Amino acid sequence: MRLDRQALLPPLRPANLLSVRELAVAWSLMAVLALSAWVLVVGQARGMGIEAGTMGMGIPLFLLLWLVMMIAMMFPSVAPVAITWARAISRQSTGAARAARLAQFVGGYLLAWTAFGILTYGILAVTGRVVADHPGAGRWIGAGAFLLAGVQQLGPLKDICLRHCRSPMGQLARYAGFPRRARDLRVGAHHGLYCVGCCWGLMIVLIPLGVMNILAMAALAVVIFMEKLWRRGPLFSNVVGVAFLVLAVLALFQGWLLPGLGPPASPTMDMPTRS
Repeated sequence: MRLDRQALLPPLRPANLLSVRELAVAWSLMAVLALSAWVLVVGQARGMGIEAGTMGMGIPLFLLLWLVMMIAMMFPSVAPVAITWARAISRQSTGAARAARLAQFVGGYLLAWTAFGILTYGILAVTGRVVADHPGAGRWIGAGAFLLAGVQQLGPLKDICLRHCRSPMGQLARYAGFPRRARDLRVGAHHGLYCVGCCWGLMIVLIPLGVMNILAMAALAVVIFMEKLWRRGPLFSNVVGVAFLVLAVLALFQGWLLPGLGPPASPTMDMPTRS
């Protein structure tokens, strides 16, 4: 095991790390992927409203859109971890082999968010039916979502997962102990699960705010980025948690805070009337 870790974690000498050019390419690639995902999401949102439920999407289409959303929202903050892993494997792999290993890492990361997307789809489906049958229940669902998000932001699980996401170097030695077969896929999934544990509360607030609410998505992406990369990220996370608790109270009286829990648009509203 010692030899395996030494092979995975080369001494911190310039010759063993990615070159400046390779680092620039890696950062640029992550930025291009995130920006492209934002363009796709914004384009899709322009043709969709903000309402309760799954907005008529089947689970395959929803998961495809969900993954694009996760790339847009999460890749800016996960880029340092992906590039740190690229540094770790740069001694063992070159060229196409390194690209394939990084693709496995990203695939594993997105696999974790796909699993959470399936759960989210189920919640949205139930929420849509409840709001359609009982419109007044929307404010309670919204308040509950904000309350749950606030509690999660201030809870111990958030702290544990956030510390993992903020200090990926400490995990490389542990990842070195993973079996070589599908190691990169497992590393990506492992980090993705920590990321889900860190950010699931933030994603839950998309239920009252609207899954296709671009402004809400952008605001949450900024929160995620600040939490993980700003030196005062943990304190900022607590401030956001308190803000969610305040919104949980206000949501009971201020319906405008819950655009994602509005009733579905009536198909008869756009039909022309006979004169």
